[in-house]
Amino acid sequence: MRKTSRIPNFRNLGIHLRVLLLHVCMLGLLVVYDSQPEWTVSAWLNALAQLSSQWLPPLLLVMGALTLAYPWMSRWMYRPAIAGILLLALSLTACATYGYHAWITPLSLPQWAQVLALCLADVLICLYYLDLLQRAYSPAIAEARLQALQARIRPHFLFNSLNAALSLIRSQPQRAETALEDMAELFRVLMADNRDLVPLSQEIALCQQYLNIEKLRLDERLQCDWQLSDIPPEMMIPPLILQPLLENAIYHGIEPQPHGGVVHIEIKPSGKSLLLRLSNPLPPPSNRASGNKMALKNIRERLRLHYDLEAQLRQYEADQRYIVEIVIPTRPLSEVMHG
Repeated sequence: MRKTSRIPNFRNLGIHLRVLLLHVCMLGLLVVYDSQPEWTVSAWLNALAQLSSQWLPPLLLVMGALTLAYPWMSRWMYRPAIAGILLLALSLTACATYGYHAWITPLSLPQWAQVLALCLADVLICLYYLDLLQRAYSPAIAEARLQALQARIRPHFLFNSLNAALSLIRSQPQRAETALEDMAELFRVLMADNRDLVPLSQEIALCQQYLNIEKLRLDERLQCDWQLSDIPPEMMIPPLILQPLLENAIYHGIEPQPHGGVVHIEIKPSGKSLLLRLSNPLPPPSNRASGNKMALKNIRERLRLHYDLEAQLRQYEADQRYIVEIVIPTRPLSEVMHG
């Protein structure tokens, strides 16, 4: 399912870091505007530190409240949600300012008005920036889909699979029919809109269909070891995350081996995230094919578009095996539907 709300996902670490950085930049510009001509860099830094110490606590308070309120606000229409964000930010800033007025330094009425005006401007600028960022991502998602098609459809896989199915039509017609059905399902998913999240079980089923097709060619040379731990039934992930890694593992790790090998696929919860680990044997250096890493680049880009900084992809070699690990946050279906 696709994110339908235009409200920024305030549970995302990337959103928090961007708002914090934008906030500091605006404070820096405010210090420059109020600075005197004879000010030095150290004086400017001191003024920025002093101003930040006054503004960062209310900002962190507002961001914490938006994080807690996001599951409800994301269900609202866009304009009421924006009004709710503004009202929440102004209310918490007013409370923080009252505490500053009561316990640290009394403030005059114009100072109160200035604080609330700056808060309003700050929130509007941040929301406008995040909305522009989300709009800029839309073409990037479409481009990632096109790159996914280029990375997934390998001519050698199509021709070899068709030839393998044709060779079975007379001797094993039922098996040939199943293989063609698996190919049809695989290419249906390849041509689908990759912006939608899908259940993890659907991605696993797609991988098993892909393995059935490759088994026609490689037979006993291809062995797979699935290690599936307790997986939340509502777990949603971007499509075509495992299948291209599996294809790379077979193409680069199994086919060059004279006797084939075993591909290990491990999926298990890891704290508040889901760990997907796939490994294949490393062939001798003389038989290694140099890939263009297109699949990994595409997966990394799509993870960034879906999860920003909360997802990770890393690859390394250990014990004569090539290992790829993906860590993505667990997102229940209710949250996926709304952001």
